[in-house]
Amino acid sequence: MRMLLLIILLGMLVAVGYFAYSAMTAEGDPISTESYVALALGAAFSVVVGIGLMMLLFLSGRRGYDEPPHFR
Repeated sequence: MRMLLLIILLGMLVAVGYFAYSAMTAEGDPISTESYVALALGAAFSVVVGIGLMMLLFLSGRRGYDEPPHFR
């Protein structure tokens, strides 16, 4: 079973490597300004969401919301 999993994962790694290589060597127009703006906005949004979720995680831990309930 482990060997099958290893073969599948290595196959996926090879497929991703081939896709990355073929994308980097493809001929075509350079990336437009609009694409760079969309990429920057998407990255900024991802960072803001990540920071917000981490902030909620820390606040939840400090206020005791993550503790198991105590029944009386």
